[in-house]
Amino acid sequence: MGMNHDMIGHAYPASQPYVVTPENIAAFADAIGDSNPIYRDADYAKSLGHASVCAPPTFPIVATMSAMEKSFHDPALNMDYSRIVHSDQRFEYARPIRVGDQLVVTTVIEEIKALGNNDIALFRTEVTSDDELVVTGWSKLVVRGEES
Repeated sequence: MGMNHDMIGHAYPASQPYVVTPENIAAFADAIGDSNPIYRDADYAKSLGHASVCAPPTFPIVATMSAMEKSFHDPALNMDYSRIVHSDQRFEYARPIRVGDQLVVTTVIEEIKALGNNDIALFRTEVTSDDELVVTGWSKLVVRGEES
């Protein structure tokens, strides 16, 4: 049957805030295997001109994936989550993520298109803190069609 193309442009309600702490930045850096001291050592980060430790460039995925879960399981979208392959991810920063940010995510279905037996869905996530845009993300997902 495929995904519901009428959902293109649909925006889901904003997520609950995700509070950025030095501990969750360090835990994320550990999870991706990045030992750069800028993610753990506030004095080192300050020596480079930052107020505190910095978040790795892919850190927003922590907040965006959690927020996107609502859309993945929305019956109106008709997305078969068991058939998803993550195809592409990118982030465009308005400013760096900072310790103390309260990241709120709004998910928008930007595009759905059929490609052969598959659907390709592009989700845009707007990440703000205190109503200030921090980063915009795009996640492209392939929903594999049924085998013929």
